[in-house]
Amino acid sequence: MEVLSKINSPDDLKELKLQDLEKLCVELRDHILTCCAKNPGHIGASLGTVELTVALHFLYNTPKDKIVWDVGHQAYSHKILTGRRDSFINNRKYKGISGFPKMSESEYDAFGVGHSSTSISAALGMVVAAGLKKTNEKVVAVIGDGALTGGLAFEGLNNAGAQKSDLLVILNDNQISIDANVGALHNYLLKITTSQLYNETKNRIWRVIGSEKLKKLFKNFMFSTKMAFFRSGSIFESLGFRYFGVIDGNNLPLLIKTISDIKDIPGPKLLHIITKKGKGFQPAEKDQVLWHAPGTFDKNTGERISNSEGKKSRYQDVFGETLLRLARINEKIVGITPAMPSGCSMNIIMKELPDRAFDVGIAEQHAVTFSAGLAAQGLLPYCNVYSSFMQRAYDSVIHDVATQKLKVIFCLDRGGLVGEDGATHHGVFDLAYFRCIPNLTIFSPLNEVELKDILHSVQSPEYGATVIRYPRGYGEGMDWRANFNFIEPGKAQLLQDGEDIAILSIGPVGNLVQKATERAKETGINTLHYNMRFLKPIDNNALDYMSKKCKTVITVEDGSVQGGLFSAVSEYIAANSLGIRVIGLGVPDRFIEQGTVPELFSECGYNEDGIYNTILDVTRKKE
Repeated sequence: MEVLSKINSPDDLKELKLQDLEKLCVELRDHILTCCAKNPGHIGASLGTVELTVALHFLYNTPKDKIVWDVGHQAYSHKILTGRRDSFINNRKYKGISGFPKMSESEYDAFGVGHSSTSISAALGMVVAAGLKKTNEKVVAVIGDGALTGGLAFEGLNNAGAQKSDLLVILNDNQISIDANVGALHNYLLKITTSQLYNETKNRIWRVIGSEKLKKLFKNFMFSTKMAFFRSGSIFESLGFRYFGVIDGNNLPLLIKTISDIKDIPGPKLLHIITKKGKGFQPAEKDQVLWHAPGTFDKNTGERISNSEGKKSRYQDVFGETLLRLARINEKIVGITPAMPSGCSMNIIMKELPDRAFDVGIAEQHAVTFSAGLAAQGLLPYCNVYSSFMQRAYDSVIHDVATQKLKVIFCLDRGGLVGEDGATHHGVFDLAYFRCIPNLTIFSPLNEVELKDILHSVQSPEYGATVIRYPRGYGEGMDWRANFNFIEPGKAQLLQDGEDIAILSIGPVGNLVQKATERAKETGINTLHYNMRFLKPIDNNALDYMSKKCKTVITVEDGSVQGGLFSAVSEYIAANSLGIRVIGLGVPDRFIEQGTVPELFSECGYNEDGIYNTILDVTRKKE
């Protein structure tokens, strides 16, 4: 790291020559690969944006000038160049640095991100704030072509164009390649539109024209002429942006020249660049989907190191295979996912029944209302959304599904604490925020067998709109491919009877409860354990039975204690004056940062030891 070792902040870039900056790009890629080979992360997009990151920090005066990254998957070089080179080895680790830009972590992280499509709106807010404060900092928003499918991005573009804000949006397009001839023409047009002579001439003509009618004619002429040659920018021009591009985003000299030419042009501007996802690492270039977040791998050979758990199945694969199995029987079943077909295993049905499954892009609200439209016409949509992303479609669930009593099956993948992606990706609020909505059934399976069975059971007329919530990762290693069993709505399962303490759990965390109660039994403590399965409707008969036998109940959930199972049980006990003490184990009232799932369960106190120790503490206090 001859050059990188000397970079402690972006200020150190200012004195470097072009050849040193290009060498820095090589060293940045090597550092990312070295660290991520042993400590997994999102490497594909970050390898593609190395040159862009170097160019931005070379040309702008950060942190005074603001760079707002969308999602953050592409910001590893940014972190390394802004004082986190040595700590990057602990990226996404427990007590380490976050995998995404985070305002509390660095003054160079202008805005905290993790979910897509936010950069333009946030950057626009910063531009307006700079105007109100009469400061002169520049603001750049970097957004990917995938994130541009999110409605929020277009809301930001529309507002920025209307306000004529001095904002530069860089569209990082890593999904397409440019034909050589087309690229040459684009670069030629770019040289014209970004040159100082072109812009000065255009502005002079505008100032000289006195008639408003002539000004309008001139503006229309410039727009029509440009669009006749370059239709791809018309949508951005229509929204009030000056469009520049397409250029090679991995060509550092071209990037520096282009951004330098346009950065001081007033008003909203959009630079369209093409980058190679996985740039510089052949395996990642060849399979961009797999190498988005590949896990651990051999840096020299590119061989991925398996972290599978033997014969155990992942919950998302149970979902994907079961959905295909059901769809082959029930022709009304359709699948919907907002840009997560491989992550949630919707790709299984897409491959076999392509006309019955839809990837709608990063557009969670649309996914929900699109599903509602399908349901309104008698189909049975299974809409699979990551739990933390479903937060964006909350209004759509209420207004377009629940209010109209439309039967949509929401399959929430990544429910609960998800691990290294941290606070922005933990799916810990779903149980709480869905519980207050009428006309919804909420279910969380104990294991992969229950997931398979509930996917089957919700076809029954007894079920309406239903939320099925399950975690990321592997199940319990059960044989789940057997025949289907019907699960009665709102029916809990008594796993163990007892009289000392009652434990009510929901979801796979109940398996940890079973292990803890077995340990407690060895000390002479007999616990009553219900696998509640349904948060709504909650099984009142189970609560009544529990209240007659035990005077203390512990609720355990892999989600927010406030509003979830703990709240539901407490409300029932209070409403019926049962006089039972309720202790809630789950995610406390704060955001939980990154780490492995076992580390985070331990921090929150509902790992096996935490549950067992709570049982012991309650027993000792009773004595």
